[in-house]
Amino acid sequence: MFNHPDYKHEFIRRAKKLTIKQAREWSGHASGLGRPSKMPGFSTSLPAKECKNGAKLRKVKGSVCEGCYAYKGNYGTPSVQKGLYRRFTALLNSDEGFWLSGMYRLISHQTDPNDPYFRIHDSGDFQSVEHVLRWVRLAKLLPWVKFWAPSKEYAFIRKAMKLVNDWPENLVIRLSAPMLGADGAKAWKRDGIPYSTVDHGKGHECPAPTQDNQCGDCRACWDILVPVVDYHKH
Repeated sequence: MFNHPDYKHEFIRRAKKLTIKQAREWSGHASGLGRPSKMPGFSTSLPAKECKNGAKLRKVKGSVCEGCYAYKGNYGTPSVQKGLYRRFTALLNSDEGFWLSGMYRLISHQTDPNDPYFRIHDSGDFQSVEHVLRWVRLAKLLPWVKFWAPSKEYAFIRKAMKLVNDWPENLVIRLSAPMLGADGAKAWKRDGIPYSTVDHGKGHECPAPTQDNQCGDCRACWDILVPVVDYHKH
């Protein structure tokens, strides 16, 4: 139904009428969207403890999730954890229409059209196939915003892609190789899904370590034409 022009137009018309306060309440973003200091644009986040595969990998020596940054520093403070779980609760317990309306209103309100980049989950990961599909719908409603999500929920992503015939070009989900130095090429060769590695030494090398851990002008993570981005362990 989100592909039907009349429904889409009506949804957007109603979502635009929301107050920012309502949008924050419906989406669980009490203080607004996240703003990663070293990346372009805004973001959203969920508790890393609720990752399906990531929580398991955190206990595996040599995995990319061992020593996960989202368990440390600012992420671990009670106030931040409270916010993460508020968003988690809104996602799982609110009506899809309310959640989508709230997210649409916030993202369209806060995103700069001149640098329209948005990161899905600077902490946490997809919770279900339906969760992935919600972001597909948002990307279709906001075609001018470029979305990127790293994910270790391979099954959810593949199932969602089979259900969507017209996957939005502005939504890039990168499957993350689970182990340090591991190759994720199978994801690209088999399904054409972009992926990321950590300390593998091939593909597009993330330039952040050489520029004060900032993206700078690089937008490779959001670029569907870049099949692999290789990060450094941090």
